[in-house]
Amino acid sequence: MRYVKPESFEAAATLLRNEDGIARILAGGTDVLVQLKAEMVEPDLMVDLKHLPGMRDIVAEDGGFRVGAAVCGAEMGEDAALKAMWPGVVEGVELIGSSQVQSRATMAGNLCTGSPAGDSVPAMVTAGAVARVQGPDGVRDVPVVNIPTGPGKNSLAKGEFITSIFLPARPDNASDAYLRFIPRTEMDIAVSSAAVSLALDGDGVVTDAHVAVGAVAPTVLLVKEAGDTLVGSKLDDAEIAGLVSAVEAACNPITDKRGTIEFRTKTAGVLAKRAAHIAYSRAGGQA
Repeated sequence: MRYVKPESFEAAATLLRNEDGIARILAGGTDVLVQLKAEMVEPDLMVDLKHLPGMRDIVAEDGGFRVGAAVCGAEMGEDAALKAMWPGVVEGVELIGSSQVQSRATMAGNLCTGSPAGDSVPAMVTAGAVARVQGPDGVRDVPVVNIPTGPGKNSLAKGEFITSIFLPARPDNASDAYLRFIPRTEMDIAVSSAAVSLALDGDGVVTDAHVAVGAVAPTVLLVKEAGDTLVGSKLDDAEIAGLVSAVEAACNPITDKRGTIEFRTKTAGVLAKRAAHIAYSRAGGQA
């Protein structure tokens, strides 16, 4: 295995494009190092990106935040301004692994892994987050919702990698929340999950809403109908029932040893309902 620490993003992209064998990127390393130890993969090339400009930075930009692809969950949780604006995004990232893993795991890596149960992804989707992708042909911005394409798969072409994720600005009366169901109390992957992002007017009426669910389809789902149901309401019973129905209708899970189709579908609706109430309260709404 060749270990390379390139001097620029462009050089890294060229290395990855030209490699005929198996190539892996090292940023957080919580997936690739486990795979190496378990002998699941034996890369011909390992490209270390952690040292490149911006990879370890959280920077205010256009009223929002740009988070470098090598920023770990612990660092995100310690950034008060980021956590105040996007608490649901941060709490999703903070659920990845143990305290030790938190010092390395990144939301960009969690996204690129392509797991339908990735904890950071639903809240990023409801935030309208955008990934900045470097490749051999230059830089492009891709909505996070378009990165995963199936279990263990993503839309990045050969030689491409994420350098940062942008979380946009939002109005004052807005917030988000993320919840998941796991069989254990911690350090497990979601059987189902849900994120909700809301914006309110001065009277507490929802003016904008986005709902996403995880672990209930091949990729995280943005359920437009569920968000639309909440707009114009104060989360009254009828609108919440509509939210739950829309989420359940969108689910397309599998049955395995961790949960049945019926259980995953039911819990996704319950989690979306609870996350909506939490986001509403955080945004300043009165239940």
